Amino acid sequence: MSTHDALVTGQFGPRANAYVESAVHARGEDLAALDAVVKKAAPVRALDMGSGGGHVAYLLARHAKSVAAVDLSAEMLAAVADTAKAKGLANIETHRASVERLPFADSSFDLVASRYSAHHWHDFDGGLKEARRVAKPGAPVILMDVFTPGVALLDTHLQSVELLRDTSHVRNYTMAEWAQALARAGLTLKNACTWRLHLEFGSWIARMRTPEVFAAAIRALQAGAPKDVRDHFAIKEDGSFTIDTMMLETVAD
Repeated sequence: MSTHDALVTGQFGPRANAYVESAVHARGEDLAALDAVVKKAAPVRALDMGSGGGHVAYLLARHAKSVAAVDLSAEMLAAVADTAKAKGLANIETHRASVERLPFADSSFDLVASRYSAHHWHDFDGGLKEARRVAKPGAPVILMDVFTPGVALLDTHLQSVELLRDTSHVRNYTMAEWAQALARAGLTLKNACTWRLHLEFGSWIARMRTPEVFAAAIRALQAGAPKDVRDHFAIKEDGSFTIDTMMLETVAD
């Protein structure tokens, strides 16, 4: 396991139940949009890359015959398996693996999805290429994450607070960076949807058990942020703020 993989596992393993129970992850306009795509596709076998709390896997399980939930954290996967059992979803199987080294044969899945995971990937291009490899030709590959608006000032602020909150953070990418990486991976972009997501500071910090010194540093960055930053992220007096999220509908070439 690589050093970064170990960091991700160490960050998220002890917080598995918090992510299963997180309202931010369990609900959202993006999940409703994903549900419509998956329902239309009606996949036989589907993959959730970087499953985390398993909310995409539970959604996929309503429409697919079988679902593979992949994550680096054994604790996360145990929580997903327990929650799936409690929900009566017997068609979810868990696999401990890196998204950059998926344990599946080429063209194994009728649909691949990933949500709030790519910004942790050590090898962004490698993860996208693996998604393409395991997807059947023409299969939907749905990618959902936070994105950065592409303005240097806003980008610096977003990456800084993300890293202080969670040291396994790698990068929130711009839409242009996503488009270029998708093309390199052999994925054709068909549709893109974007949303604004409000994050309540207290629960956002508590979910990751961010050390107080880092939480204080985030508040200091927010307090000293210029008006352009404060306005874009709608930073509130209590530290709560709003970020940009997206869903990219692609197909495997």
